[in-house]
Amino acid sequence: MTQDDVAQEVGVSRALVSLAFRGAPGVSEASRRTILEAARSLGYRHNAIAADLAAKTRTTIGLYLLDFRNEVYADVYRGVRDALERSGNRVVLAVSDADEPTDQQAVDSLVDARVGVVIAATLMLTDVDVRALAKAVPLVSVARRVPGVDCVYADDEAGAEAATRHLLDLGHRRIAHLTGDEYEGHLLRRRTYEAVMTTAGRTPQTVVARGYSQEAAEGVARMVLDVADPPTAVFAHNDEMALGVREAAYSLGLRIPEDLSLVGYDDSRIARLHGVDLTSVDQHARRLGQDAGAAALARIRHEDGPVVDVRHAPDLVVRGSTAPCRDESRPADRRGALA
Repeated sequence: MTQDDVAQEVGVSRALVSLAFRGAPGVSEASRRTILEAARSLGYRHNAIAADLAAKTRTTIGLYLLDFRNEVYADVYRGVRDALERSGNRVVLAVSDADEPTDQQAVDSLVDARVGVVIAATLMLTDVDVRALAKAVPLVSVARRVPGVDCVYADDEAGAEAATRHLLDLGHRRIAHLTGDEYEGHLLRRRTYEAVMTTAGRTPQTVVARGYSQEAAEGVARMVLDVADPPTAVFAHNDEMALGVREAAYSLGLRIPEDLSLVGYDDSRIARLHGVDLTSVDQHARRLGQDAGAAALARIRHEDGPVVDVRHAPDLVVRGSTAPCRDESRPADRRGALA
């Protein structure tokens, strides 16, 4: 079954059938609907990648997500889908793992699929490697700024400063920051936390886990909290890690927020659930995805256009996981009493 068969069934030219499948202008909505319905009845399936090869164009968009277990990337995906809904461009998906990143292999699979542009959220490669990749295929970096590459991202300095100052304003002085393995382009939250703490005359306590997942955070957080003089507050790199801190705290008999205030980052769906009620920084991930999708479409249409650099202001959403410091109630003493 070919496009010629569809054209013969409808009584139009093969060129019009091709335009209809590509979502290109020049085809009325009624004609497009008739052609697609005829193709379905005949059992014809359009191969977008093969069509790109035949036309010597690349209209398929590759979408790389660091970790689909983290809901922030699901929100990015929804945003990209919003932007591409009426464009007719197909999406090829590749997913890595936040604890054991396989960025290069995942993105290579998109390049091998001959996509027209890659939307990448969030690459753990160096800036040099990202720029080299962008020379092989146009690339839009999401949630990370790489100079010289199309980027759509939230202002992590503003978000981390708001989170840290919120805890300081609540009277907390022993505030720990839990983050994952250090990758270029993913250090702004940590560096901003450390700068704000130092400016406030407090000693930063940065704790690095081997990964960015709930599981990676939980074991490290248990060691940080199970000491004689534990932090009274934790600012986690993302909501997933904050959940790991939450589980560790409860396993030690600590209450949130009475014994430990907790701030996450991403404002994922789970942060808003009753019983979790997590204070978190909202980087508006769906909006990032929408803007990234628009940037990808623009790059396909104008390959030599100016570099896109879109920065969004995040918002601190205060919920029930943070409260004024009650340093007079020592969690270590309470754990002893419970024992």
